[in-house]
Amino acid sequence: MDKTGPQQKLFDSAHDEANRCVQCGYCLPACPTYISMGKESASPRGRINLVKLAAEGKIDIADDLAQPIDLCLGCRACEVACPVGVPYGHILESAKEAIADRQAQRQPSAAGRAAAPAGQQSAAARTPSSRKERWPDRLKRLAMTQLFPYPGRLRAAGNMLWLYQKSGLGRLLRRTKLLSGLSEPMAAFEQVLPAVEPPHKRYAWGSVFPAKGEKKARVAFFAGCMMDAMMSRTNRLTIELLTLVGCEVVVPGRQTCCGALHAHQGLKAQAQELAKANIAAFEQSGADLYINNAGGCGAMLHEYGDLLAADEAWAERARHFSEKSKDVTEILHQYGPLPFTRERHGVITYQDSCHLRNVQGVRTPPRELLKSIPGATFVEMEGCDQCCASGGIYNLLHFRESMNILDAKMNKANVTKADTIVTTNPGCLLQMRLGVERKAENREMEALHIVDVLAEACGLK
Repeated sequence: MDKTGPQQKLFDSAHDEANRCVQCGYCLPACPTYISMGKESASPRGRINLVKLAAEGKIDIADDLAQPIDLCLGCRACEVACPVGVPYGHILESAKEAIADRQAQRQPSAAGRAAAPAGQQSAAARTPSSRKERWPDRLKRLAMTQLFPYPGRLRAAGNMLWLYQKSGLGRLLRRTKLLSGLSEPMAAFEQVLPAVEPPHKRYAWGSVFPAKGEKKARVAFFAGCMMDAMMSRTNRLTIELLTLVGCEVVVPGRQTCCGALHAHQGLKAQAQELAKANIAAFEQSGADLYINNAGGCGAMLHEYGDLLAADEAWAERARHFSEKSKDVTEILHQYGPLPFTRERHGVITYQDSCHLRNVQGVRTPPRELLKSIPGATFVEMEGCDQCCASGGIYNLLHFRESMNILDAKMNKANVTKADTIVTTNPGCLLQMRLGVERKAENREMEALHIVDVLAEACGLK
């Protein structure tokens, strides 16, 4: 088999790392897709073995490797479980990049398809990977290139969502089931979207918010994509909590998407360009630390040093950026205690954001903050370290597989008798809100971002 182009790229970037896997199986009980699907190709060691075979030219990247890799959630719990330190995340993203390259290479142009007689099309043109682009893939591609890199467009989309909710159009669509007919996953998640704040309450790009009391640090806030567009209230409360513990907060005006979704879809070059834009924007802020409130985004910011390690002009700047990047719970815990003014009665449980726990290594601060809330009872959930199957846009692209994992997660949540499930990532939050709708035994149960819970206990609105 030809080992040029993406095949050689995969060989160069991941083959040696894949060879570090000793196929011991310690990763199996940590892998949500293996637990749910029960097959070797849905496990980390199975996927690593397929990567090795593809890198050696023994199987085809697009036909044999693409589906097993696409069904991986990328939660990276296997990295924590691995006794020999196999860098699965790097192997996964190298494989995705090679798959994206191969599929683009095999996609015939519209002109070529039109010119070739129906009976004389090439074998590549007849393969599943080169069929007409599905609408979810087309939507994903447009979002990656035309929406996420543009904060202004994202804000406009968020404002349109506010108008959609305010006008009652959502209730009308739900009654007519029109959205369900178009897309089951989109209809499901539309029902659990949080209420979007009106446009006039949004913070302005470039704003500086003074510390309350003694100034302990100047921090720059990373607003994110989904968080800024749909959950700006949580972002606003994040800024207010930071000022309460002595942080002066600046919101860099030239920041953009972190690039996580691009990297996870094999679009490494685009992710690198977004990283460079963010590094430049945050360097200009003069901040001591760079703070985010989304586990998935934070993991990407945390790994800018790796993403740009081969770029001599940016490697050192990226490494410094990653060193300064912190999750908001780390700073609230470090600079606290928070000035709580209200009690919160009931049981709270916590669902880890995979990328906050497994990539950034942040486990204790969120739990300590929740335990410190007056009146609340904290109960640890069994399997809280296992993925909820949000996975960026995994739950939209692989809805059934995602729901199987989510339903099992909710069975564990029900055992805690919690009133509130808390998480630290927007995708996880929407997923857990859907889980509550689908499987909660306690009909009063709700899913909230940790910032919203802490802010309420501090009397913030």
